[in-house]
Amino acid sequence: MKPMFATAAAALIAASAAAPAAFAQDSDWMFRIRALSVMPDESATISPIGGSVDISNSLVPEFDITYFLSDHLALELILGVTPHDVKAVDTALGEVDLGDVWLLPPTLTMQYHFNPGAQVRPYAGAGVNFTHFFNSSLPSASPLASISYGDSFGFALQAGVDYQINERWFLNFDVKRLWINTDVTIDAGALGSVTADVDINPWVVGVGFGWRY
Repeated sequence: MKPMFATAAAALIAASAAAPAAFAQDSDWMFRIRALSVMPDESATISPIGGSVDISNSLVPEFDITYFLSDHLALELILGVTPHDVKAVDTALGEVDLGDVWLLPPTLTMQYHFNPGAQVRPYAGAGVNFTHFFNSSLPSASPLASISYGDSFGFALQAGVDYQINERWFLNFDVKRLWINTDVTIDAGALGSVTADVDINPWVVGVGFGWRY
């Protein structure tokens, strides 16, 4: 994925540089609505039963707000929630269904927009992510007593492109990499307590539209 993405980004930058600067900036604010595919790149250390985790992908809507500090620099805040099914796999107890959990991962990035006056407007960004875990629930027939997730604070990288349709409206394609780590505590009843250090680290791919206001 990475080489193909880098090639596409280079082509978009070249295209935007060649395009005439016919589209002037008209506002400091941009709002977007995207459909996001959230694809965890998960790994875990589970004690004392060993193994790792399997976290499902999720397709969700997302709303984001961008404020332009200048023609080239902007801040973006993404807002949305994402549900995931979780399993412990390859453990001493075999596969263990850990139910589902919701993530609220507001992410703030500082972006550089390479050619803000063109019709094709690529950008890259970096920032921080805070993830709150909520509504975790175990399967109804689970032998486990409870499960809890610790909140996470980590970094975020981003690249994308806006394509201007008219004076106000844009199409958008965006890719983010988020670093999310959580400490999971499982009350296994008579089997005692199980702890896991879990890296989720999802790729987040978004497609949508935006408008300048």
